[in-house]
Amino acid sequence: MSNPVLVSVFRGIDAYNALAGVLEGFMQRREKLSPSASLPQAVMALTPEVTFRQAVLFFTEADFVTGKTCFILQEHTYHSLQSLCFSFSVGESWRCRAESLFTYLHTGAQVLCTVLLIKPGVWSQSLAGILRNLDLEKFTLVGMKHIDLEPAIALGLLPSEVKQDPAALEAHCTYLTSGTALVLCLQRPNAVKKLVDLLGPEDPKLAQALDPCLWRAQYGTSTVHNGFYGSKSYQMAVWDMKLFFPEGLCCAKCQTLEEEEV
Repeated sequence: MSNPVLVSVFRGIDAYNALAGVLEGFMQRREKLSPSASLPQAVMALTPEVTFRQAVLFFTEADFVTGKTCFILQEHTYHSLQSLCFSFSVGESWRCRAESLFTYLHTGAQVLCTVLLIKPGVWSQSLAGILRNLDLEKFTLVGMKHIDLEPAIALGLLPSEVKQDPAALEAHCTYLTSGTALVLCLQRPNAVKKLVDLLGPEDPKLAQALDPCLWRAQYGTSTVHNGFYGSKSYQMAVWDMKLFFPEGLCCAKCQTLEEEEV
């Protein structure tokens, strides 16, 4: 092979699909800009098994950069490179210590926790069905409490776009503080993303159009009365767990929770 090859390893949530989408978009843009030019080729591993076998050929554990660090390679820097990209899903992690990514490939998705808040008026009428759905989706309940939300806490649960609209902000805060909410801490592999996917968009009408089985499509009636709040990221899930369950959880202390001091 006459040209150099760039070998990269990426990590992230749903990494295979995410990387495939990025590569497809990259190739489409390059073809539009230079339809007659010789374009670099990109090849990616499609399974954890293939990723592991190929990563061993090119890297040692000392070569990996772990934790929150990432590198961005500008496109023009590698104008004529042929790149070989490896990617794998390793679950959400915000740890900064040295990690063995080879070990993660062997162990698979981590068991994580996330927080589901069932808004006033919803849990008292539909709790049995919601718990049944959680069981079907392989969630384990490791924390539960009734809570009357204070205005400051209710404000922290709202999306940024709601906070920019004074009328919407008042409507949301008034509703969230109008009665008792039920807060659940849930555990399973890839828990944060799984719950976000099950809840669907904040607007129940949009959720209904996308998939009537989405939980906000089933239990929500408006953007204010949309049934649920769910942690949107692992970082937010850790914050939510510390906020709502400072006394601890009823699950066994795993390494992830110990490192996050939950």
